[in-house]
Amino acid sequence: MTPETITADAAGTWKLGDLPVHRIGFGAMRLTGSAAFHLGTPSDRERSIAVLRKAVELGVNHIDTAAFYFSSLRSANELINSALAPYDDDLVIVTKVGPYRDYSGEWGAAARPDELRGHVEENLRQLGRDHLDVVNLRRMRGWDSIAEHFGALAELREAGLIRHLGISGVEPRHLAEAQAIGPVVCVQNQYGLHAPDPDTDELLRICDEQGIAFVPFYAVAGNGGQYGAVGDAGETGDVVEDVARAHGATPAQVRVAWTLQQGTHVLAIPGTGNPDHLVENVAAGALRLTDKDMARLDALHRQGK
Repeated sequence: MTPETITADAAGTWKLGDLPVHRIGFGAMRLTGSAAFHLGTPSDRERSIAVLRKAVELGVNHIDTAAFYFSSLRSANELINSALAPYDDDLVIVTKVGPYRDYSGEWGAAARPDELRGHVEENLRQLGRDHLDVVNLRRMRGWDSIAEHFGALAELREAGLIRHLGISGVEPRHLAEAQAIGPVVCVQNQYGLHAPDPDTDELLRICDEQGIAFVPFYAVAGNGGQYGAVGDAGETGDVVEDVARAHGATPAQVRVAWTLQQGTHVLAIPGTGNPDHLVENVAAGALRLTDKDMARLDALHRQGK
């Protein structure tokens, strides 16, 4: 079986609330050209649109985006709208609010609770939707509590603008805080071989116990974190290289497969603007690492490599 013939259903399925999705999804941030949003050269518009359409063709039905994913010439939401609208009934688009950038691309103060409706409506406008499938509240630096912000989103859910809510960049206590206000269908934190964190390990366990989707971001970025090179997975180390060679896979595919094998509730959203890397990322959903592979990679994870 060649990578081109492997589709997203090879990774299995999970649900975001009542919305079934394949466990391999797509992160839209890099469609704008640069991991740093407004830095670097804007992406080629037609190539980005082709990547989105190819993702859906390969069975991807979970796309992660945000209104603040834009560069000097490209908006991820606008690209999604142009490429995929009218949307298939089974396509789930997940967005997030909390961070804020002005039209020049500069980061502003984090959104206040009373500003979140405007941010939700901006996502609706850009995507051409009358409601958002899932909105993640991204906790910002300095937010000890997320209750007021999550409560504001819960009101928008009651108003019909949002179907389901999630949280991002959180500690276990924030999940409990949000659940006291309303249902949480997913938790989105940085997580991968390169990013050990006791709080996130605990969230991974809690989400498994409660049937909540855990959605790691930057899972294939390597030691470079959010600025690592997706596709070659940044710095990989001998262990990842060895496992990749043994399976005839790439280091990025090994990182995705390791992430997915942390639990059936784990959803991967690798992002790329490269159509070849897209095919490889989706094909990683069919890669099954052995117990020996997992033990070696787990040890690497604990070291933070």
